[in-house]
Amino acid sequence: MILAAGRGEGMGDLTINTPKPLLLFKGKPLIVWHIEKLVAAGFEEIIINVSYLSEKIKDYLGDGSKWNIKIIFSEENPVLETAGGIKKALPLLKSDPFIVINSDIYSDINYADLRELNFSECIEAHLIFVENPVHNKTGDFVLSQGGLVINEGENKKTFSGVALYRPIFFEEIPKNEFIRLSTVLKNKADKKLIKGKIFNGLWIDIGTPERLNSQVSL
Repeated sequence: MILAAGRGEGMGDLTINTPKPLLLFKGKPLIVWHIEKLVAAGFEEIIINVSYLSEKIKDYLGDGSKWNIKIIFSEENPVLETAGGIKKALPLLKSDPFIVINSDIYSDINYADLRELNFSECIEAHLIFVENPVHNKTGDFVLSQGGLVINEGENKKTFSGVALYRPIFFEEIPKNEFIRLSTVLKNKADKKLIKGKIFNGLWIDIGTPERLNSQVSL
């Protein structure tokens, strides 16, 4: 699943008429980088949640046939935020676990490698972390030596916006409500239900016009 429903307020006037996932980065819409990488990794179906300027995203991407992948849209009206959007899309997500990717990041994470992550029965999610960027110096969560994700402690790392979840992770969330993923992650971390792994390659959170215009090579 690719998360693409948000307004992208941090982009200012750039998203007045263009949804953030369709903003060009290095000559290509942000969301297309993810689609192409998922195709290269052997995935066959992508669920994309949409809300803000949703028709523009749907018109541009179509059914995915131009990339040889099937695209299904999960429409939100009103927008349900990250966790709420995933909860609404659960009936469309047929695998256990499934990958969720923020559309507004750019990285050289190999999505094929995510298939190899070890999921024990007691773990409901596996998050990919990166070293803290300038705009998130304090990080989000602590990774224990055993890979457990913990809320409190020193040397926090930044959640990359790429993760695997089991459907059970969202089981207790009410349907059709505005719920942030960060809230659910903190709750599950308290229950020791999340593991994580550090990724040391290229990763950018495209959250501002300055980062959108940054010159970064693959």
